[in-house]
Amino acid sequence: MLAILTVVISYLGAFVVACTPPSRWREIRWVALITTILGLATAVCCATRRDAADGGFQDVLRYDWIPSIGASFHFGVDGISLPLILVTGIVAVCAVLTSWRMETRANEFYAYILALIGGVYGTFLSMDLFLLFVFYEIAIIPKYFIIAIWGSGRKGYAAMKLALYSFGGSALVLFGILAVYFASGLETFDMVRLMNEGDFSPEFQVVFFAVTFIGFAVLAGMWPFHTWAPTGHAAAPVAASMLLAGVVMKLGAYGCLRVAIGLFPWGAYYWAPTIAWLAVINIVYGALVALNQKDFKYVIGYSSVSHMGFVLLGLATLNLEGFDGAVLQMFSHGVLGAALFALVGGVIYVRTHTRKLDHFHRLIDRMPGVTWVFVVTGLASMGLPGFSGFIAELYALIGVWKAEHLGAPILLLAGLGILLAFGYVLVKTHEAFFRKSENTEENDPPTSYEPMTCAEKTACGILLGCSLVVGLYPDILTQWIEPSLEPILENIGKEVLRWTT
Repeated sequence: MLAILTVVISYLGAFVVACTPPSRWREIRWVALITTILGLATAVCCATRRDAADGGFQDVLRYDWIPSIGASFHFGVDGISLPLILVTGIVAVCAVLTSWRMETRANEFYAYILALIGGVYGTFLSMDLFLLFVFYEIAIIPKYFIIAIWGSGRKGYAAMKLALYSFGGSALVLFGILAVYFASGLETFDMVRLMNEGDFSPEFQVVFFAVTFIGFAVLAGMWPFHTWAPTGHAAAPVAASMLLAGVVMKLGAYGCLRVAIGLFPWGAYYWAPTIAWLAVINIVYGALVALNQKDFKYVIGYSSVSHMGFVLLGLATLNLEGFDGAVLQMFSHGVLGAALFALVGGVIYVRTHTRKLDHFHRLIDRMPGVTWVFVVTGLASMGLPGFSGFIAELYALIGVWKAEHLGAPILLLAGLGILLAFGYVLVKTHEAFFRKSENTEENDPPTSYEPMTCAEKTACGILLGCSLVVGLYPDILTQWIEPSLEPILENIGKEVLRWTT
């Protein structure tokens, strides 16, 4: 019952700010901040109340919605969704803090932000497939308006591209959900019941796993359906970039695990090697392209594509360590990706009025504090021991090592991706903060370079702090994650044994 309050609070906040005159932007931003803090506090309460040994859904709420088709308002939290609602709350609070300067149509801006956050919470909490799809769409729609109205550069193109990719993937997801509904014969959208009682043929699973997985993977930034992500990140305002990288891309990865793998275990086994190859392409390709970018925000956009490759790689292992790594990477990239966008799209851009690396001239001389915050965040994102990125990637690589259906080339290419991440972080950090510009007078625009504001320091501190805590004590999350993965892994084992003997 408690978990659903995250959704209710978000939509109440969205309604309040939408009804407030835009001239009262100071009050609007406080309402938005309080709303996100209450949502995070509710998520933390769910975490403290949870019995870690019980891998099932807790805080369950169910009411009939459309009885004629078996759809219901069915919400709950398990060990997979709990880390994701926590990271949603964390990133939401920090996104509002970094957009503290927003004055233009502030009521609409924060209403869209809070509506998006409510849709994300609802997706992670839904135990009904039809309800999950509804919230999934609700989370996607505000992105278009946020980018199209408050974005920069080619914002119209970026918003339309994001919308077309997202709704194309959603069409595949809906097709897969309807196929499951009719093929099961159970006349229900209850995910737990469909997973336990649905008896699908191997041919059906092979086809509709691919359909459903691709539909969700589009939003996860899987190659070759990734191109919306860097474009969307670059054009979006800072809060939207943080939410896109921090939580919206996780919706796709969550759907791949919860729906595609959960309902089609044999299909997952059949396609796992292909997914692994696509994942390492994500990792290596994203890192290589990031290394060659001259726009700082595009660097972070392509690095997000690379990091999401480790989520997909963990899912392809079909074992406990790999799945652990996938969920941990969702959390890790959520906080670190949001921190990088807060720094590049917010702190640095507001002061320099440019994202072009060629236009920076030893920013360390005028932004020493920002420089070292970025250095730590960049190192953490590439897998510095002690931070969450290291432990997440380590789990994923151990999963690959243990997966009999994946070969050594997959492991080697994933390792190459880590080395490339090390390269682009160091190269781009040098170009932005330590390199002298060839033409200082032309390329160094006059700006104030004021210190980070209290809101910016708080946001970056929270995000880095969460990464550090999980990196040092990963059991904080794995104690919840692993018991909830057991039913999925058991189903995979049963289906593989059933159809290979």
